[in-house]
Amino acid sequence: MYKYFSLIKLLKVTRPQFLIGGLVLFLLGALWAVLLGAVFSPLRFLLGYLVVLACQLSVHFSNDYFDVDSDRPGGATLISGGAGVLLEHPELREPARRIAVGLILFSLGMGAVLIQMYSYPFSMMGFVALGNLLGWCYSAPPLRLSYRGLGELCYTFVGGFLVPSMGYMVMRGKLDLYGIFFIVPLMLYGLVSLLSVEIPDFEDDRLANKRNLVARGGRSFGFTMAGLLLLTATVYFFVFPHFCQQHIPADLRVFGLFSLLPLAVGILGMVKRPHARQPATKIAIGIIAALVVFGVFVNSYLFYLILIN
Repeated sequence: MYKYFSLIKLLKVTRPQFLIGGLVLFLLGALWAVLLGAVFSPLRFLLGYLVVLACQLSVHFSNDYFDVDSDRPGGATLISGGAGVLLEHPELREPARRIAVGLILFSLGMGAVLIQMYSYPFSMMGFVALGNLLGWCYSAPPLRLSYRGLGELCYTFVGGFLVPSMGYMVMRGKLDLYGIFFIVPLMLYGLVSLLSVEIPDFEDDRLANKRNLVARGGRSFGFTMAGLLLLTATVYFFVFPHFCQQHIPADLRVFGLFSLLPLAVGILGMVKRPHARQPATKIAIGIIAALVVFGVFVNSYLFYLILIN
């Protein structure tokens, strides 16, 4: 009975609401590759996503384990503050750490299986290893990137570049310029996502001496920066086609129209810039939700283009 209770509690650490974003980004990269001529393979997609999923879950467990001293009881929100399980049940800390390590090994193993089965370039294994390494070092000593002012760079690279690139490579077998150009706005959105996660935890992160952007600059700074990044991404979608539209099998202006949704929420944050935790958290959640909806719209549009071509 106790083991069953412990398992249920540990499942809360997975935070499934965050897994949606990883799936959306991976699918986006895969669909973009198919639109460019790659053949969609359900098995390749499944195996590739298992690599990403295991890595993402490992980060959830390791972050809760290493950040347990900086999280506070009752301080968790839908998007921040950890799952709170290890605070309430410290006896589950060691099992959580072991699960995190096991998931890293599983992710690396699945990466090796992919390369062996489909003769992918060995550089893909480098992507898998780098993603897992950065995910672990985000909160684990001795690097603790999120405490040293490098968390934003780490998160933006992994979420905005590595995850969609893995989806692209799994389908296309390589990463080329046609895959990379779409990464630019995704990296901007990745940074916006992390800023939104940091905004509710402003006070706790300062007490824990985390040197992230919001802890140093404050909530107003975080909302202002998020709004400007969202605006830059929207401008990118409307301006970039003027330079190489003939090489792109999709109308990026449609992506630009979709991007107006997160931009609208971001502008709301810029205008209001609430200092209190509760209203700030509501807007931060709204930004992340809008980014997920944007990703769903883009994937739907790409799927439509694939069907009609």
